[in-house]
Amino acid sequence: MSPTPRSFRYALDESTGVATITLDRPDRLNALTFEVYTELRDTFAALDSAAGVRAAVITGAGRGFCSGGDVEDIIGALFGRDHAGLLEFTRLTCDLVLQMRRCRKPVIAALNGTVAGAGAVIATACDFRIAAPSAKIAFLFVRVGLSGADMGVSWLLPRIVGRTHATELLMLGDFIDAARAAEIGLYHRVVPQEQVVAEATALAARLARGPQASLAATKHAIDAEAHMTLEQALEEEAAVQAALMEHPDYREAYEAFREKRAPRFA
Repeated sequence: MSPTPRSFRYALDESTGVATITLDRPDRLNALTFEVYTELRDTFAALDSAAGVRAAVITGAGRGFCSGGDVEDIIGALFGRDHAGLLEFTRLTCDLVLQMRRCRKPVIAALNGTVAGAGAVIATACDFRIAAPSAKIAFLFVRVGLSGADMGVSWLLPRIVGRTHATELLMLGDFIDAARAAEIGLYHRVVPQEQVVAEATALAARLARGPQASLAATKHAIDAEAHMTLEQALEEEAAVQAALMEHPDYREAYEAFREKRAPRFA
């Protein structure tokens, strides 16, 4: 069943298998509400097994990607909650990141402008980040009296940019520009503003043409092996690779090579 969110736009290009999520509160720099958090979590959970979806792009309408939690709709409202209510909310935000990482489909962020707070974590949880020069990014949590370790970012970010850069970004909460984000490896690529969504969509379409079981196994390994010893990782990779050698895509790649044509993966 395809996702049917109400708080943002969702579209599936059936010809390519690329689903596009567009955060759609441009007047608030696509600030997140309780409903948006909930529907994003549920959408990524559904994308994992949604028929016809082979890759996903997430972007924002207007001049920003996402400015984080809405000051009134979330931050102000949280002052009226007791501890149990606050924990319910923080677990919701963490569940969104968990569903993004559990989703076996590649997820590409098209960062068309400001990327801040929870928006920065959502971008970090994606597999690829394609950014416009305007896509300055900041993990703002310490600037508002919260831990810089929010929504799993202290697990995700050091694995992308290293401990030194992650410490600076999470403990200072400063914005860095797109060029700096690319320099430290947080952004994969910076492209002209008008090309951001097209570049991200083209990358998603390329991944969608690829072997889905192979991509899913790779995404899982990148996260799962972070906890393993080298010996455990080698054993895991040997088992997964042997299983994939029995998958039809492996035979198809071989036949395509012999026939000098592009493979047609299942």
